[in-house]
Order: sequence, then C-alpha cells, then structure tokens
Amino acid sequence: MTIRILTATDVRAALPMPKAIDAMRHAYSQLSAGTVVMPPRQHLSTDKGITLIMPAYLPERSEFGIKVVSVYDDNPSLNLPRITATVVVLDPETGAPKAFMDGASLTAIRTGAGGGVAADILARKDAKTVGLFGAGVQARSQLQAVMAVRDIGCVNLISRTHVSAEQLAAEISEWTDAPEVNLVLTPQQVVVDADIVICATTSATPLFDGNDLQSGTHITAVGTFAPEKREVDTTTIRRTNRIVVDSREACLEEAGDLIIPNAQIDAEIGEIINGDKQGRQSDDELTFFKSVGVAVQDAVAASAVLSEAEAKNLGTTIDMVQ
Repeated sequence: MTIRILTATDVRAALPMPKAIDAMRHAYSQLSAGTVVMPPRQHLSTDKGITLIMPAYLPERSEFGIKVVSVYDDNPSLNLPRITATVVVLDPETGAPKAFMDGASLTAIRTGAGGGVAADILARKDAKTVGLFGAGVQARSQLQAVMAVRDIGCVNLISRTHVSAEQLAAEISEWTDAPEVNLVLTPQQVVVDADIVICATTSATPLFDGNDLQSGTHITAVGTFAPEKREVDTTTIRRTNRIVVDSREACLEEAGDLIIPNAQIDAEIGEIINGDKQGRQSDDELTFFKSVGVAVQDAVAASAVLSEAEAKNLGTTIDMVQ
C-alpha cells in the first residue's frame, strides 16, 4: 500500500486559485444538493487545546477525505504554529489512505476560493475596489481569490498592527496585475468606497459601522466561527438584501455574525449555484456571504491536489507495508 506525502509547497503547486475556485463551486453545489456524507464537525479538547475532526465523502466523484485541525494557544512558545492541520485522502472503494498532506495550506486556499466563488456570484460585475480587514494568511487568500474573478484595481487595507499591513502591501505589490494598496487608518476608510469588503480577522467584535457601507457592496466574512463572536454589526445585517452562507446548519451553530442579530438566511451558496435560489438581483443590493468552513471543501480540494500531484509526480511516495 503506497501513500503520497505532500508538503505545503506541493499543495500550493497543485492547487492554483482558479482551479481551487472551480473545486469549491463543485463542493458547494454537492453540499446543497444533499448528495454528500458529512458528519458534524467533532471537537476534542485536551488540557492544552482543541482538535477538530472533519470528514466528508462526495460520491459523485469519489472524493473522500478527513481533516484534523488542532488549535493550541501555547504552541508559539514552543516554536510551533498555534494552528496545525493535516488532511488524509482515502480510497472510498477500500478505505485505504491514498495521500497525507499539509492541511494549513490547503485550508488557506480552499477558504479563499470559497470567498472567490461568493464574490463571483454576488459581487457586482464592475467591482474594482476591495476593503480588506486583516493582513494574515486568510486575508491574502481571500484577496487572491477575488482578484481571480474581478478586475481589482485598488485595495484599502487595515490591520491590527501597522507592520503586518505594510508587509502584506509589499507582498501584494509583487503579484501579477497588482492593485494599488492604500494603508488606511480607520474602518470607515476601508468600507466607504469599497465594492467588496473582506473580513478576515480574529476580532470578537464588529470591525466597522454598517451605516458606512455604500449601496451595491458585497461583504464576505470568514474570520470568526464562534456563536459569541462577530466581525460585522447588526446594522450591516439589517441593511443586507441577501444573506448567503456556505452551510445553513453550520452557520446557525457557529456564526455569531448571524446568531447574535437573529438573522434570516436567504440561501446557501450551493443553492444559488444549483439554480434553486436567487443571487444578486440588482447593482444596488447589499450582499453578505458568511463562511465557517465545511468538510466538503477539504475533501474536494484534497482530491484535486492529489490528482494534480499524481499527474506531475509531486511529493514523496511511501510504501506503508514495508
């Protein structure tokens, strides 16, 4: 029995953002069609942290994977990441493991790609300006995904620390077709002229005043996944014409952005993809996409990575029965 080991570098090489966006479109479609097997995310706590176990099986293309994510706050003192993740791809015919890959890079790409799908469906076609809250891994990934579906010319960026914002701005300047990046000082400056607002922080409280949003803005929020935390305020939710989520079940359990204001969800993104629900209806609408992340995203993304890795002979193969 041979298993393929794939590093973060291998994962990134095998899953460029446009391909990841296509994969997430498929994942969301299958989830909302009810054709997947996806048990609830399991939480296991120890004295030092928590581990999440996320399995999913999509029969249509035989995509089968399990992600294990651990969050340990003391890890940085041990020179270890606070969050670690791995993904195992399984053969649905035999149950045998086919691949073991870095989960952090996979999660970053697939979460960003999910936001890219939402922007492609919900943002105005002429959207050019992004308001970006956060300067971490997910802020980068979300912006890359939006740039894959819209011609972005300007980014208004704010982060908790100015240094991280400067670092991200410098990195963006080296991207192909790089937009202009403005490091702004207030949340109002982030959103007031934005066509797309991206919230990718760990903030437990709202990042901006919803009254500052212009008509026609699309907002994506991906940073929080706890019922008592939220990145957007009640005003934003009340002003929004269309609230769309990755998973109703997951968001009603974990998304404080929606739970706290008792928001009514209009659609899952997969329902819009499948033609069962409507997306944006006019350029004046405010649209909001909330994602807490679902296991089908990992299973589909990991399957795509493995397929490309096999074609390009990426990673290292190991005979497990030697």
